[in-house]
Amino acid sequence: MNGQEVTHTWRNYPALQQPTYEDPQHVHRVVTELRTRPPLVFAGEVDSLLDSLGRAANGDAFVLTGGDCAETFIESTADRLRLKIQTILQMAVVLTYGASTPVIKMGRMAGQYAKPRSSDIETRGDVSLPSYRGDAVNDYEFSAQARRANPDRLLDMYNRSGSSLNLIRAFTQGGYADLRRVHEWNKGFLTNPSYKRYDTLAQHIDKAMKFMAAAGTDFEALRTVNFYSSHEALLLEYESAMTRIDSRSGDIYDTSAHFLWIGERTRDPNGAHVEFLSHVLNPVGVKIGPGASPDDVKALIDKLNPEGIPGRLTLITRMGAGNIRSSLPALVDAVNADGRPVVWVSDPMHGNTINSETGYKTRHFDTIMDEVEGFFEVLQGHDAVPGGIHIELTGDDVTEVMGGAEHIDDDALRRRYETKVDPRLNHQQSLEMAFQVAELLERSGQNNGPESVDAQPRFNF
Repeated sequence: MNGQEVTHTWRNYPALQQPTYEDPQHVHRVVTELRTRPPLVFAGEVDSLLDSLGRAANGDAFVLTGGDCAETFIESTADRLRLKIQTILQMAVVLTYGASTPVIKMGRMAGQYAKPRSSDIETRGDVSLPSYRGDAVNDYEFSAQARRANPDRLLDMYNRSGSSLNLIRAFTQGGYADLRRVHEWNKGFLTNPSYKRYDTLAQHIDKAMKFMAAAGTDFEALRTVNFYSSHEALLLEYESAMTRIDSRSGDIYDTSAHFLWIGERTRDPNGAHVEFLSHVLNPVGVKIGPGASPDDVKALIDKLNPEGIPGRLTLITRMGAGNIRSSLPALVDAVNADGRPVVWVSDPMHGNTINSETGYKTRHFDTIMDEVEGFFEVLQGHDAVPGGIHIELTGDDVTEVMGGAEHIDDDALRRRYETKVDPRLNHQQSLEMAFQVAELLERSGQNNGPESVDAQPRFNF
């Protein structure tokens, strides 16, 4: 069986959350064109990420994934991308210090243009139309023409993703990610009196920076970072078209992104999404909700990482603050008993969505942090490693999530509520979360503690 045949076996399995296209021949033409396009990522980059994630499974690295709920074509601009990258880099500096380990930086970007939906139909008044499934499928405008699934948008997604990846590489390899620059950005954030509680940690970071400078650390080596792309592997026609056989090894990679995940709605071990990703060598993730059983998790390991390759499989918990402490322990125990390594990552966003009194779809910062804290408690209480966080954020000063030190309330949501799908942490809230997670990491014993700052530089940024 050749590579093309392997990546088409998903067609023999139930494929949920796929668009309904009117013209199958149109889809075929688009997919045929995509197969001729150059890869967006390369096998060596993917292999490097796999190695890093293998270290995260043992607590020797920490994963930070952040970005939009769903990217849009119109907002995939250089400025917006730069602000998101800046926010993730700022968070990574704080988390690197807190964890005393390298932080693996991934963006929910350069491909996160599609979203699963709880209903195929959206109704406004007396009008019912297909739901908006992300710019890779249809348009947000509420009209029959806009909501028609258009396969040409898959080509638009490819082009936008390629442009975004070019910018990401330029930003992260061209000096924009210099540790000294990012550190200065964070010092600016801390001038706000609302963040006074983080002064001590910030001072320790500053002292570590000065120690490295005094010790003659080669800061030129810290001017660039590895930054990886990730998205939900939802649209199987696109993902299948983007698979390539590596000329060196003959192995199969999905070249649409470095890291791909399967959502809670499509994680059936006997479904098309799991079948497809079981054949590519990318590291993969699976979102796990409160309804998952130990048998479900075991079946996913059997299908996606039967050989137990470190870093291959990440389990991303999205259970809600009210469920994390009761639903997660049995799953952790089952994985421990199985023995094959996984990376445990917390998605504290998706299980905590509410509707505000003024009608906005929102989340509360304190509830998000409560789920993160519950995640740490369960993992550490069951001899497992909290390996990372996976959050929806933007670099803009939107008002979509309530709470935080700036006390965004229900009335404030209307000021800058811009998301087309799910609410995101703004720039300030994202950094606040980073400082709180760093505090959790310091308390967890997953590091050397702040008293070690005089003894060693704590950055491998």
